[in-house]
Amino acid sequence: MRFLGILTAGAVALMGLSVQVRAEMVITSADFEEGAVLENAQVFKGFGCEGGNLSPQLSWSGVPEGAKSLALNVYDPDAPTGSGWWHWGVYNIPVDVSALEAGASLSENMPVGAIEITTDYGVPGFGGACPPVGDEPHNYIFTLYALDVEKLELPENASGALLGYNLNAHALEKAKITATYGR
Repeated sequence: MRFLGILTAGAVALMGLSVQVRAEMVITSADFEEGAVLENAQVFKGFGCEGGNLSPQLSWSGVPEGAKSLALNVYDPDAPTGSGWWHWGVYNIPVDVSALEAGASLSENMPVGAIEITTDYGVPGFGGACPPVGDEPHNYIFTLYALDVEKLELPENASGALLGYNLNAHALEKAKITATYGR
């Protein structure tokens, strides 16, 4: 009985405290759910693949206070290169942006000031899924970064690895969503 009294007193004392809980940063897509297979629209056109090569719709929430810009990358750790494959990198996204439309890559629908890097396909913008025939399905990790800087200053030909290094150096928080694709 004494334990119950102590527990009740502790609960009553805690009720007087004001606790603020911030929502965790989350990234979602109208085009796929966590763990789902990418649709043909997000498959590369080339390298033997015949997809639409359109960047998917992405939305996010819970950006931490103090974030000054956002960035996004898409990485395939399963590519048979020894270093994975960079499918998309976008940085200097204004912190007040909370979504990218489907097909936004390399279009007027990209946020003003956002910069898209050259992918491992050798061209800038989104490069869709296109794993080798016969491989197990690959994972495509879409990672959103909340950064502590307003702008990253990277060379025009920055690689996905260089972008990733800078993103991790300035990340306040990250959110991920992963899709798969095989052929």
